[in-house]
Amino acid sequence: MADQLNLGGVGYRSRLIVGTGKYKDFSETKQAIEVSGAEIVTVAVRRVNITDSNKENLLDYLDPKKFTILPNTAGCYTAEEAIRTCHLAREAGVGKMIKLEVIGDDKTLFPDIPATLEAARVLVKEGFVVLPYITDDPITAKRLEEIGCAAVMPLAAPIGSGLGIRNPYNIRIILEHAGIPVIVDAGVGTASDAAIAMEMGCDGVLMNTAIAGAKDPLLMAEAMRLGVEAGRKAFLAGRIAKKLYATASSPLDGILH
Repeated sequence: MADQLNLGGVGYRSRLIVGTGKYKDFSETKQAIEVSGAEIVTVAVRRVNITDSNKENLLDYLDPKKFTILPNTAGCYTAEEAIRTCHLAREAGVGKMIKLEVIGDDKTLFPDIPATLEAARVLVKEGFVVLPYITDDPITAKRLEEIGCAAVMPLAAPIGSGLGIRNPYNIRIILEHAGIPVIVDAGVGTASDAAIAMEMGCDGVLMNTAIAGAKDPLLMAEAMRLGVEAGRKAFLAGRIAKKLYATASSPLDGILH
């Protein structure tokens, strides 16, 4: 397919990125990821084992030759913690593309923007392909693009909330000014949320709880794949304009009187 998501110089057919937490075991994780069609899989380095080969390791279930493993810094509360976690992931040999996440508040799990900017500057200089999790703030998105991040990942709603896109207007502003991919991260609850993000013109969607927390994770993984695909195609097709009044579906010319 010519229409690919490009990150760090690599093209991906799937625009759905999925997480690996909250499943009942690694076997279910693997099944859900395969059904989702995702090619990029994000892993919380501090919570899911990908570094110790002497214990059950997620990489025994997910072939790094088939999937791009995207380490993330979930659980980090300072720039220093996030940078150390990225170094640990690099030492584990899972590549240089990382999802940067620096949490500023335990209750909302909103990101600490100053700390995120600080960590991003360091990691970009060190050669990492940085995908930062941020609030839906257009100024922050632009600053991170100027630093050299490969994409920006504004939240749709708080992590795990399932509320969908709460502020589409800010997302639209980010999209209008971004020169790098915009990937909605956090807050997606169901397939229609994913479709809406893609219809807006977002380049991708990242999710975990929406799939892992569903009553049937495998069926939801399939639904999310279809939602992302449908939303992307609708965006490319170009929707009709919204109108207050009806417009006849058939032309009026040639009507018999």
